[in-house]
Amino acid sequence: MYLCNYNQKNVRKNTFLWAIGKIPLFMRFFIMFMFMSIGISYAETVHSQNAAMEFRFQDVTIEKALKEIEKKTGYNFFYNTKDFNVKRKISFSAKGMNLSEVLNGIFANSQVDYVINGTDIVLKRREEVSNVSNEKYQIKGSVRDGNGEPVIGASVVLKGHTETGVITDIDGNFVLTVPAKKVTLSISYIGYDPVNVEATVGTFVKVVMKESSQTLNEVVVVGYGTQKKESVVGSVQMVKPDELKVPSSQLSTGFAGRLAGVVAVQRSGEPGADGADFWIRGISTFNGTRSPLIIIDGVQASSGDLNAIDPEVIESFSVLKDATATALYGSRGANGVMIVKTKSGRESDKAIVNIRLENAYSTHTKTPKFVDGVRYMEMYNEAVLTRGTGEVLYSDNKIAGTRAGLDPLIYPNVNWYDELFRSGAMNQNINVTIRGGSKKLDYFSSVSVNHDSGVLRNTDDFSYKNNLNIMRYVFQNNFNLNLSKSSKLSLNLNVQLRDYSGPTSNTSDLFGMVMESNPVDFPVRFPDDPNVDYIRWGGKSGGKYNSGFRNPYAEMARGYQSQFESTVMANLKFEQKLDFITEGLSAEALFSFKNWSSTNTDRSAGYNQFQVINYNTDNLSDYTLNRIGSEQSTVLQTSNKSSGDRRLYIQAMINYNRTFNTVHNVSGMFLYNQDQYNGNAPEDLIESLPQRKQGFAGRVTYAYDYRYMAELNFGYNGSENFAKGNRFGFFPSVAIGYNISREKFFEKFSDVVSNLKLRASWGLVGNDQIGGERYIYLSNIELENGDLGYTTGRDQNISKNGPKYIRYANNDITWEVGSKWNFGIDLGIKNELNITFDIFKEIRNDIFMERQQIPDYWGTNGKDKWMNLATKMYGNLGKVENKGLDFSIDYVKRFNNDFDMSFKGTFTYAHNKVLEYDEPDFQKYPNISRVGHSVDQQLLYIAERLFIDDSEVQRNPKQNLGGWVSGGDIKYKNLPDVNGNYDNVIDSNDRQYTGMPTTPEIVYGFGPSFRYKKFDFSFFFQGAARVSIMMNGIHPFGAEGIRNVLQFIADDYWSETNQNIYAEYPRLSKRDNENNTKASTYWQRNGAFLKLKNLEVGFNHKFFRVYLRGSNLLTFSPFKYWDPEMGSGSGLSYPTQRVFNVGVQFSINK
Repeated sequence: MYLCNYNQKNVRKNTFLWAIGKIPLFMRFFIMFMFMSIGISYAETVHSQNAAMEFRFQDVTIEKALKEIEKKTGYNFFYNTKDFNVKRKISFSAKGMNLSEVLNGIFANSQVDYVINGTDIVLKRREEVSNVSNEKYQIKGSVRDGNGEPVIGASVVLKGHTETGVITDIDGNFVLTVPAKKVTLSISYIGYDPVNVEATVGTFVKVVMKESSQTLNEVVVVGYGTQKKESVVGSVQMVKPDELKVPSSQLSTGFAGRLAGVVAVQRSGEPGADGADFWIRGISTFNGTRSPLIIIDGVQASSGDLNAIDPEVIESFSVLKDATATALYGSRGANGVMIVKTKSGRESDKAIVNIRLENAYSTHTKTPKFVDGVRYMEMYNEAVLTRGTGEVLYSDNKIAGTRAGLDPLIYPNVNWYDELFRSGAMNQNINVTIRGGSKKLDYFSSVSVNHDSGVLRNTDDFSYKNNLNIMRYVFQNNFNLNLSKSSKLSLNLNVQLRDYSGPTSNTSDLFGMVMESNPVDFPVRFPDDPNVDYIRWGGKSGGKYNSGFRNPYAEMARGYQSQFESTVMANLKFEQKLDFITEGLSAEALFSFKNWSSTNTDRSAGYNQFQVINYNTDNLSDYTLNRIGSEQSTVLQTSNKSSGDRRLYIQAMINYNRTFNTVHNVSGMFLYNQDQYNGNAPEDLIESLPQRKQGFAGRVTYAYDYRYMAELNFGYNGSENFAKGNRFGFFPSVAIGYNISREKFFEKFSDVVSNLKLRASWGLVGNDQIGGERYIYLSNIELENGDLGYTTGRDQNISKNGPKYIRYANNDITWEVGSKWNFGIDLGIKNELNITFDIFKEIRNDIFMERQQIPDYWGTNGKDKWMNLATKMYGNLGKVENKGLDFSIDYVKRFNNDFDMSFKGTFTYAHNKVLEYDEPDFQKYPNISRVGHSVDQQLLYIAERLFIDDSEVQRNPKQNLGGWVSGGDIKYKNLPDVNGNYDNVIDSNDRQYTGMPTTPEIVYGFGPSFRYKKFDFSFFFQGAARVSIMMNGIHPFGAEGIRNVLQFIADDYWSETNQNIYAEYPRLSKRDNENNTKASTYWQRNGAFLKLKNLEVGFNHKFFRVYLRGSNLLTFSPFKYWDPEMGSGSGLSYPTQRVFNVGVQFSINK
């Protein structure tokens, strides 16, 4: 290996106490293997500077000799070919020599010095003084990385005179003798982009080097540890923290399209609730937990904890996807694992301070449009007349008065959406980090302050504000104390404080209320009456709220709620090297604590509604109001509620990592952990009991010259969710890898193909998160509740009061177990283009679910009033197959010192299929069976089109779905039974699973970034495909005749004057026509989309950077009615936001 101008060519149930007798046999073998390895190691040589080495070089070039040393020892050489003649031939033999002695022999009688830094050896010509001038000056300076840490062994040379140069010392400092007072220096180091700087005598030069993308991920975070990237055989996706910087206070909004293998969608834009839903490699179960395990600094965390982390705090972010990566986590790793490691301190003379200030404006990506009052009344009248239902029509006078814009109290024409919601909101973010330390103690501290506000309109009538207002404070403090050269104590402390205030009504419900109120029945409010101390809100009698229909604005303004949440996560870790026993042995102990608490205060009041009962047609301001219902108290009533939970976790681990004879790398890990979770549920005895788990995990790896690699993992976990005998599960995995690019025969291709590795793995993973109920394997009996308890008699037709089974016992309930396969390839081209490609398959067995049928003779009392089984029984009754592929492309190109670019692309495809499902016998109508279809695929009637006229209705199979069917209504397809026979009746047997699932099967993203001198520019597209949207909750009028009308319905519906059988909406109906509102393909839409997710422009100048950033800027989709990423529904929830940020970043002492 060599450097040309210093550009690297190849960079590569109770107390949890267990007796020994309780340890399973396989674990005893594992422990025995560990200690045998330790014993054998005493007689072996070691990979260290003092290890005895043996080489024989006979008339070979220095270049070839160095490559031979690299191959046999694992060391990497870095040098400039202009410093010395690498083609010079030498003859040299070494036997029993250490590394320094070998190097001294090779470079005897030469002017070559070397610096050994770990496994890196930097070679440099000994001469430091140039002869280009007799007059000499000294330039002093320092070289540091992006985190402010010294870069040791960096090459500092005089540009154009490579014979004049030095290497930075242990503090990253240098002193270079130069022939002029002003010169240009070229600085380079392995793993970093080279830098050219202007230097002047007398001015201390501060150089900051940027890590090269080719080597950023040389060390990969895996389960319970790290591995060299070239030795990783599992499927692990690493992402740079900078790529997760998006204009949102929720970290997960940056996942979609950036993490290969991660399916992520953002369903809401509500502040504080706008994080993405995400799954690793799609969905493999239809019950219980689908989301991945999240580990932050070794501690299990929630998605909320993850969303609260600022990218500036993250050191590394890993996604573990296959069984090799996740089997170690046993019961928690079935759905994949995300591991976040926060930054640590670094030894530094001065504290490094980074500050980020942002101000953002957010607005709706798409705003729903409603018809105005005139159009509403015209369509309402048409709906009544076309069906002949006989309701009172809106009069011509009311329609004319509304069209003329007369007194809005008599002729209201309210756009409820505009009344309740503003077009945008302002938000602010501040982050400050401090990093530093000494050889004894280092520290990293971060403070983040986020302010998010909503788009609700405040009213000046009250002392409180009902708009969303959220303040979030996050404190991260990490300390590392080096107790000795071999002992280290670490403390990580994360504190999150969240202060929320908002309307007493659910924010998303307010958007739905806009649909439940038409524009013409009543105004927002009437003028104040000085004789009363309350607001006279508009209303209409006949509803369920105090004999009236709810006023959306009054609902929003009738009170507020405040919530204060605090989360504390702390972990204390002790690390001890045990090299005094044998080299490569170490131990680690971890204790972590997490506490979450929440206090909620709700203050709400009633409101009084009025309606006009008569008015003077000659003077519209002369009208009479009538109260709706009884007078309501407007005094705020207070209610308080508190909740919380606590988690304790301990972990003890022993590690071993050693290289024998320079090419045989062996590592092992054995771990014990236990976890206890307490929920604050004083009203529920069972829920208040602690939830406990414990487990063991182990890993053994072997690598020969990092060409041939093998890895064995296991997790052995216990969960209280299962009865004795099923409580513990064993989850092994095995993986192999073949690094073809390290083969000798491949050297001739190395100039083009810099990396080529094949990977394969198989393993089992478990899931014990199988439902919300505790002790699900036990029966649950109510002794007396006044309801019918059981049935008896020969025909089970006699009901008796008494004990009632709520749930039958089942001691056979056990783990969901997934069997996972993965095949992957890593390809690198010229150290510029890196491609990772994986195909995967999982069979999830024993999926937990409720039995759909229980025989009546069990005395279960049939079904309850909701038509659910009155008595429940659960079992491991389901099976799902999930398979697909994911790949990522990363390209980095540096054209010159002023211009470089990069490109990132990812693609994920995950398709699942139900293989087994407990359901009734659908032998006659297999189209109803869920088996063979995707988990989130919908069971729908097949809509062919709309009926042309009434005569066509009579000629087709009868549609027994409810409602009066006529021309313009939906025509459904009559499906045959298993024998191909048609019954000529449309009923529930004519449904089938069809279309795409409601969760995307394909997620992808791509985009470039550019840097030219001090300017940078980037954009990123993100898309989803193979996904369906089900439209529901959009039907106008309703039985009470008050529902609003969306504009797209008014634009294209079937009518006598528009007999389009493919119209967007069928014939209008004042009442909900069940034939038209059934879940069918008529309401199913293609939810695919492509978004310009992010765009950023920045300017860098010395110690600060200014940037503009936008998110959700453009959306391309066949679905036009709301942001398709929001998914199924009516689009009437808090819309996703288009966000514009302006920010500035400062760095001090960097």
